Amino acid sequence: MTVTYSLLKKQNAETSNALIEEFTENSNFGLLAKKEGDLILARDQEDAEKLQVGIDYAKEKGVIDPNFVPEPYVTIDVLGKTPDDVSDEILGYVNKNRESASGDKAGSVIVLCGLSGTGKGTTVAKLSDKLSADQKVVCWSNGNIFRSATLLAATWCEQQPGCAVFDAEKALTKENLANFMTMLSFDKFNGKFDTRINGLGLDLLVSEVQNTILKQPKVSKNIPTVAQVTQGEVIKFAAEAIKIMSADGVSILLEGREQTVNYVLTPLRFTLTLSDETLIGKRRAAQRLMAAALNSLEEDASEDKVKDALVNELAKMLEAEN
Repeated sequence: MTVTYSLLKKQNAETSNALIEEFTENSNFGLLAKKEGDLILARDQEDAEKLQVGIDYAKEKGVIDPNFVPEPYVTIDVLGKTPDDVSDEILGYVNKNRESASGDKAGSVIVLCGLSGTGKGTTVAKLSDKLSADQKVVCWSNGNIFRSATLLAATWCEQQPGCAVFDAEKALTKENLANFMTMLSFDKFNGKFDTRINGLGLDLLVSEVQNTILKQPKVSKNIPTVAQVTQGEVIKFAAEAIKIMSADGVSILLEGREQTVNYVLTPLRFTLTLSDETLIGKRRAAQRLMAAALNSLEEDASEDKVKDALVNELAKMLEAEN
């Protein structure tokens, strides 16, 4: 497939697939894809290990049940499939589940897992578009709950005499964490579902402060520290929030790692895989390459100029890597 400017401008799965096909015999692209793939797999493994530490700590504290057995996942190999193909396959399971739950007006809860590069984000977006045609859909993320807990911990530190900086040892005790979580509630506020932060002199709705107060440095720089010890608390909060929305007829799309989404009760659980794992690196390399090439080109550039830009940007990337 020839990579035209209009195709390059799409910056989507169609573009990346075309680039992978165009550069399938290019050794430089192969080298970049190998490096990208190795980095993604290593980072995923590192993240999984760190996350497991937090999960084990939550079990040790008794926040989550150490003997809990999650419902099984349906594995979907996305090799050779478009995001539309994958989302339609998942919707097939969703529709069967609805038929078996005839009369139940609860919204569907769809959980999606998989390694980086398997297309989870794109699939969630496709599912949201298709489901939104006849129902309310929410894409849930635990990120703002971690930010809310971090804001409470930072505020607590500010209120302690002689505590000029964030003191994790003092702020993140088992008792404090339990207390902070009682200051978070999920319900309908002003006619829509939202998370309320109410305590330590704060009374905020997350939807109104997610791009302001929850992005302040005192929150952003301390999230990793807080997240490491609040995995269990946030998992439980999210599971309850999702239960509340589903009961109200809202369908929820939840993307995340199995260790955290295991505790959300739903039969609609999917793991995206790539039987050819080299494609993970190829996709990431193509994403980087198409973004860099588009940025270097003028509007409506010719096919030859597009190809030259891709080759030049690929060479620059490899040079920067070495």
